[in-house]
Amino acid sequence: MAINICPSILSCDPANFADPVREMDQAGVDWIHLDVMDGQFVPPITFGADLAKSLGQDTNVPMEAHLMTLTPDAHFDAFIQAGCKRIIFHAEVHHHAHRLCQTLRSKGVLAGVAINPGTPVQMLEPVVDVMDLALVMTVNPGWGGQKFIESCIDKVRAIRALRPDLPIQVDGGVDPTTIKRLYDAGATDFVTGSYLMKAPSIAEGVSKLRSACG
Repeated sequence: MAINICPSILSCDPANFADPVREMDQAGVDWIHLDVMDGQFVPPITFGADLAKSLGQDTNVPMEAHLMTLTPDAHFDAFIQAGCKRIIFHAEVHHHAHRLCQTLRSKGVLAGVAINPGTPVQMLEPVVDVMDLALVMTVNPGWGGQKFIESCIDKVRAIRALRPDLPIQVDGGVDPTTIKRLYDAGATDFVTGSYLMKAPSIAEGVSKLRSACG
């Protein structure tokens, strides 16, 4: 399976997102992951589509918006217009996840559906054939730098059994120690933030993550 490294900008200095994004680009990452929080679905508030549009001018790496919001569909068009190629919303917040996936696909972007650590994989079963990505949160959403939740590895295995060809993303606590276990369980796309910001360089951190998967 392909290994896609998807750095989050959440752990970057909010006064300067542009320089780390350029470094991520130079390091050969596969996606730039934007953690969009509304202060309701999760306590923090981060940023909106204007930042996505601005950062898109500094990189050729495709951007994805992870909408940790209570009304994700209200923001679809703004992030699509800002240049995001993949949009991820949470299964927990909407009764019409199937329709939202159809809406995103009809607008020419990839549709991702996320679940929190406390949400069962069964919640994804009705939309497994209409989504382009499943995101398993391996920490509780809202803050970077949290401890990896071991039980989430089983969720990755369960989703892989549901649909063998589906890209599966994991977000939270991804480092060279955890990434191999997640990859072996079936994950393909790895969101990493605090690990990369603590590495000697972003390029070195990305290299170690790829090497860890063998």
